[in-house]
Amino acid sequence: MTSPSTNNATRPSPAAIASSKAHHRTAPHHMAIIMDGNGRWAEERGLPRSEGHRAGYENIRGVVEQLGRAGVRYVTLFAFSTENWDRPSEEVSSILALASEVIKVETKELHRKNVRILHVGRSDRLPAELQSEIVQAMELTRENTGLTLCVAFDYGGRTEIVQAVRSIVEEGLPSEEVTEESFASRLLTREIPDPDLIIRTGGEFRISNFLLWQSAYAEFYSAPVNWPDFKDSRIDCALDEYGRRERRFGRVR
Repeated sequence: MTSPSTNNATRPSPAAIASSKAHHRTAPHHMAIIMDGNGRWAEERGLPRSEGHRAGYENIRGVVEQLGRAGVRYVTLFAFSTENWDRPSEEVSSILALASEVIKVETKELHRKNVRILHVGRSDRLPAELQSEIVQAMELTRENTGLTLCVAFDYGGRTEIVQAVRSIVEEGLPSEEVTEESFASRLLTREIPDPDLIIRTGGEFRISNFLLWQSAYAEFYSAPVNWPDFKDSRIDCALDEYGRRERRFGRVR
C-alpha cells in the first residue's frame, strides 16, 4: 500500500495541472481585450476612480504572463480611447500620469521576459514625456521574439479607418489597387495579425470603436467581472470558451 507521503509526491501540483491544460488548449494566436470596469471596481469598494485605474494597470502583468503560458502570441489592450478625452479632466490627468508611471516600472521587466511592446493610436495629443517613454519602450523591446504586447492608447477604430483612406487618397493609389490587403497595410495594426478573440470585461457586450476593421471574424467573449478581477480562473474560462467555438469564416463545414 502506498504511503500518503509517496502518493502526494507523485500527484501533479495545481501549477502543473494548469500548465498541462494550457498546453493542450487551443489558444487564440491574437487576443484583444477591452479593459472595462476599473471605475466601477473602485466605486464598489468606496474608492476613487483613480484607484480603480491603478488596480487595472497592476493586473496587466499577471494577465500577460498567464496568456503567454497559454500560448497566446499577441495581446492587444484597449487602454485609452479617443473618446476617453471627454471624461473629467482630473480623471484623464490621473490616467496619463499612471500610464507614464507604469511604463517606467514595467518596461524593463517585460523586456527581461522577451516581450515586444507596440503602441497603436495617436501620440501627438499625449504629454511629451509620455510620448518619449512610449518610443523608448518600443525601441528597447523591438528585437524581442516572445509575446507581443500591443497597447491601444488614444486609439479609435473609426479614426484609424479614416486615416487609412486619407493615406490612399494622398498617395493617388489607382482604384484597382485598392484591395483589402493594401487597405490593411495602412492601418496602425499592420505589424500584427487580426485578433482571433476579443474579450470585454465588466459584463458589457459593446465593441466601443475598437479594431473595427480587424475584428471582422473575431470571436467575442464578455467576461462578467471588472478588469481588475479578470485573472486566473476567469482567463481560463475565456480560453476554454474560445476552444469550444467552431470558426467557419463564412464557410460551411
